[in-house]
Amino acid sequence: MVNPLEVPPYLLQPLIPSVTAGTVTCAQAFGSEIYVGCSNGELLRYALQPDADPTKLDAYTLLSQQSHPSGKQIDELILIPCIARALILCDRQFHVFTLPSLDLAPNTKSIRNVEALAVDHNHLQRPAATSLTTRVTSTSTSLPTERGKSDSVDLCVIKRSTIATYSLSEEKLTFTREIPFRSGSLLARRSGHHLCIATADIYSVIDLATAQMFELLPVTQVEGTAGTIKPHILVISPSEFLLLSWTGGSTLGLFITGDGDPVRGTLEWPAHPVSVCLDYPYLTTLLPNGTIEVHSIETQAIIQVLPAPDFGEGGLPGLVSCLAGYAAPSSVRWDKMRKVKVGLVRRGKVGLKMDDEKVLDEGQNEKMEEVEKEKDADVPSVSV
Repeated sequence: MVNPLEVPPYLLQPLIPSVTAGTVTCAQAFGSEIYVGCSNGELLRYALQPDADPTKLDAYTLLSQQSHPSGKQIDELILIPCIARALILCDRQFHVFTLPSLDLAPNTKSIRNVEALAVDHNHLQRPAATSLTTRVTSTSTSLPTERGKSDSVDLCVIKRSTIATYSLSEEKLTFTREIPFRSGSLLARRSGHHLCIATADIYSVIDLATAQMFELLPVTQVEGTAGTIKPHILVISPSEFLLLSWTGGSTLGLFITGDGDPVRGTLEWPAHPVSVCLDYPYLTTLLPNGTIEVHSIETQAIIQVLPAPDFGEGGLPGLVSCLAGYAAPSSVRWDKMRKVKVGLVRRGKVGLKMDDEKVLDEGQNEKMEEVEKEKDADVPSVSV
């Protein structure tokens, strides 16, 4: 018998065979829908639809296609299910779109000169809005979740020399405050009041409540390689980040709290990862040699190694983490189903059988009554 703990946690399964609208630059998924951004500014929306043949798997098909107003490359796509909104970063501007239709949200304007964008990770994990969870149409369904809160979502917009904080709700986008910061931000992640930012050479953390900043560790520890190594920041828990640093011979992954204190152990890769994703308690990384390594967050041990899919010449694979989860067609249930013969009884025979049982029951009752009479006759009567 196979030990469940020895079964690898992941398998590769194609969801969309090909995208012809343009080169894919980013993607996200929620429920039974996948949203794709392309290099030519195209926004694609796919939905999981049932096949007419019950023996075949459901498949993702293109539901809609539209062009971003700028016509430029879609750089980042962030889904916020709790308020049914999507943030799209394109040409250093970010726009707010509605979910699931990807229409421009009312009462919001685009923000320009954006270097990086960070939504509070804790807010991204809130239950989805009712408009998404109760939506069931002929073209799409959503995963069942609890009713989402209507509370606003906090986010940071990192510009050339400032960090602007905003509050986003279903009704509007509201500016809250601004903090001075140096230019050159490449990546940012927020968890609560801690904002972790990476420039070409250093990781830093900012306490948004006090506006205090302190540096954590270098993106690369090799002199002269700043700007050539891609920074990676992951939110592990409400008060914990994972930062990757290149040493020249390998890459180290360090777990650090929002106060800058190291926790857990240290991860290590033989090369600098192309992509890093968290699916707690597992961490998946795509390496330059085309392999995907899966580590345990708790033990830092390698759990699984599998090859990345082949996208053909010019194709650049990448890993994307979808916090809210999504549906994937599976053949497991069909593999476990088999035909079983069931014996049927004609209606007349069923009635006859019931009549026979009734006669048998009546005979047993009469016999029991005779036995009881015999017992009563054997018992002597007593008078006082």
